[in-house]
Amino acid sequence: MLTTVGTLRTSVAAGESGPVVMLSGEADISSAGQLSDALTAQLSGGAQQLMVDVSGLSFADSASVRALVLAGRTLRERGGTLVIARPQRAVARLLELMGVDEMLVVQGGAAGQARIKDYGTRESGEERRPPGGPY
Repeated sequence: MLTTVGTLRTSVAAGESGPVVMLSGEADISSAGQLSDALTAQLSGGAQQLMVDVSGLSFADSASVRALVLAGRTLRERGGTLVIARPQRAVARLLELMGVDEMLVVQGGAAGQARIKDYGTRESGEERRPPGGPY
């Protein structure tokens, strides 16, 4: 099954440990509903393990990341796992900046290569906050 709205394309295939939702194009606020629907369809089917292959995704915004996080939380509550697989550099960086790489499993691709250089690095374990704002 292949679905296209705007510039986001989604398809679903059977994987070794559960469904694989493949995303390509760009995921933004205009396609967040489509992404959420694709993930919800797999969750409604009783999936315990869900892989989201984002290797074809060149852009994602916070609305699309929110859909991934909510699906991951639903799976975690039922003892399952959501894996984000093979993000391109820009998407991997967004996942890291939003802290998603600490909430969900992110594997392969540019995951682990994007680093926050301005406010500390994960390698050093240093945690510094950007200037301004209450934390």
